[in-house]
Amino acid sequence: MHGEILMGDIVVIKPGSGIPVDGVIVEGSSWVDQASITGESVPVEKTVGDSVISGTINKNGSFKMKATKVGENTTLSQIIKLVEEAGNSKAPIARLADKVSGIFVPCVITIAVLAGIVWLLQGQSFEFALSISIAVLVISCPCALGLATPVAIMVGTGKSAENGILIKSAESLELLHLVNTVVLDKTGTITEGKPKVIDLVCEGEAVDLLQIAGSLEQNSEHPLAEAILEEVEQKKIQLLKVEDFSSISGRGVKGKINGKMYFGGNFAFLQENGISMQNMKKETQNFFEQGKTVIYFADEKMILGAIAVADTIKETSFRAIQNLKARNKEVIMLTGDNRIVAETIGKQLGMNNVISEVLPQDKEKAVQKLQEQGKTVAFVGDGINDSPALVKADVGLAIGSGTDIAIDSADVVLIKNNLEDVVTAMDLSKAVIRNIKMNLFWAFFYNCVGIPIAAGVFYLGFGLKLNPMIGAAAMSLSSVCVVTNALRLRKFKPQIVGTRDSVSSKGWSRSTHNHKTKIKQGGKNHEKNNSNRRNAM
Repeated sequence: MHGEILMGDIVVIKPGSGIPVDGVIVEGSSWVDQASITGESVPVEKTVGDSVISGTINKNGSFKMKATKVGENTTLSQIIKLVEEAGNSKAPIARLADKVSGIFVPCVITIAVLAGIVWLLQGQSFEFALSISIAVLVISCPCALGLATPVAIMVGTGKSAENGILIKSAESLELLHLVNTVVLDKTGTITEGKPKVIDLVCEGEAVDLLQIAGSLEQNSEHPLAEAILEEVEQKKIQLLKVEDFSSISGRGVKGKINGKMYFGGNFAFLQENGISMQNMKKETQNFFEQGKTVIYFADEKMILGAIAVADTIKETSFRAIQNLKARNKEVIMLTGDNRIVAETIGKQLGMNNVISEVLPQDKEKAVQKLQEQGKTVAFVGDGINDSPALVKADVGLAIGSGTDIAIDSADVVLIKNNLEDVVTAMDLSKAVIRNIKMNLFWAFFYNCVGIPIAAGVFYLGFGLKLNPMIGAAAMSLSSVCVVTNALRLRKFKPQIVGTRDSVSSKGWSRSTHNHKTKIKQGGKNHEKNNSNRRNAM
């Protein structure tokens, strides 16, 4: 379809359709899900004159757009180009064991020949000299050196798969233990990636407010209506029949329930319908400061309450970040979402380093900048907009529920969509590298002791000469020891400390605020206990 659209063409975008090219809306309006490109978890309202981006999804409503960028110039095409460039620029990792084995074999052959010649010059028989040379060749064990790395990596990758971590290459497994900086995308990585009811404040019972809100929103196509309906469904609240329903684009909805008119929408919409909003605005001010989207509800006479909707932090994100910090890893949030939302999420998670409103190409540049500072960077993301950074990072980790391009771009896939698996992957990498170093040490130690004995260095002083058959047995035993040591990795277990509800201390759990507030409506003071004001996450 991209190839058929030319610059300046007018394209009709229907509900649920993907936007094929970059352009500007010339007729109509809608809500567009831009999470895959910008990282914004809440759909963005688009109307005449607003820009739309290729690769995003039209949630509802139809509109006409004028194509401004087509083919290779679209945002999506530029992201793909960045992925390809970053992939080509990544340097391969040299393998220590391969280098050592390449030197070891010719050295052993040389030692075997020289040992035979020396003993011939010492007046020993050809049979004796040949026996010495054979013993040197037999006892030397390049096998142990060759097995030290691949067996440990094989066991390590198998163990990672058991824990829901798909590691695509041995290089990635090796590099993970060197990572000192972890950069996290927000939407879909730290958070769930879709809006949910977070808070509400009301005059009466929270259940009554949710019943009215859900009943009105059941007929709405607004993206945030889904969050309210999901909350209502979870609480098993029965919806009421709505008559004379109407939806005003960009404002709100209204309808009659049991013969009484109710309104739901933004601040301006309720004011337009004669509802006093002054005191409720004060009540919900902190919601706006936290980057939440607020929907107000009222009947014909008075405000009933407000519901705050926002993306929610995954249950395991807080604990994962704390465990990364405990391992002396610098943790950075890098997101295309707006500053207020990003800083609020960062504060909830105890993160001091938050970078927001970042375009896809800027994410890659941010990773590159960290690398230029001498840091080994792991990037964790899930969206199309994350793919350039995933490739550019020393190790890219993709959330398993992410987009195909993100998974293809990553070195590691977290199948369980759990940030704690980042910690597990790093711990496993460290255990594998420690095991490899141990294997290499004992392989070197064995050869350093065995080869001199086989060469006959102790023959003149102690009459000690190694039988080639014993040397062959020792060589086999060394290989068995290396493999057995590598198999110890099968006992590896994730070491995640802390409780899953640690994040509740940051205000992201259900809680009740017991302070009292006074709200003035209709000339009367209504004193209420804010036990009705609950987090509804």
